[in-house]
Amino acid sequence: MWGAKTWLAASGAKVKVTGLEDLDPDVSYVFASNHRSYLDTAALFRYAGRRIGLVAKKELLKAPVMGQGMGFVNIIAIDRSNAERALQSMEKARHVMDSGFSFGVFVEGTRALPGQLLPFKKGAFHLAMQTGSPIVPVAIKNTDWMMGKRTGVAYPGTIEMVMLPPIETKGSDDIMPLLLKTRDAIAAELSK
Repeated sequence: MWGAKTWLAASGAKVKVTGLEDLDPDVSYVFASNHRSYLDTAALFRYAGRRIGLVAKKELLKAPVMGQGMGFVNIIAIDRSNAERALQSMEKARHVMDSGFSFGVFVEGTRALPGQLLPFKKGAFHLAMQTGSPIVPVAIKNTDWMMGKRTGVAYPGTIEMVMLPPIETKGSDDIMPLLLKTRDAIAAELSK
């Protein structure tokens, strides 16, 4: 929490969160978020309103300081080039959720360029269905111009993080309707 708070403050970012009132404090959720900036990770981790783990690409393990600290805060590195290792990572995430944490996944799999919403990966939806956890679509706004992909520069501003109404997964046996409903909700919010 301290690291996320410090990173956001050093970047000149303030965070405005809406929609937390729609979430039950006693329920573990899978937060499915868009991703346009390194600021998104800190914002979701710090302001989800609960203990949360995150999925990150394995390349981040090589980042100085951040890579070493990832394992201490339930950030699970996923190897997207190896299906078996990716499944093992999602199994670790399931165990973290079983211990009472929620989990955040940037469902595009990588940062998008400003204004883009990339196709969604299925891992978050598998995780939600396996744990019976509702999916919370999360639309994160403004981070693309504050510190977008390929810029390397941070501009001060206010990150808007909108927690959209949860989508129930219990009784679902098909990922695609959940994925499409989540993507439609995020796309609609980002277009406002």
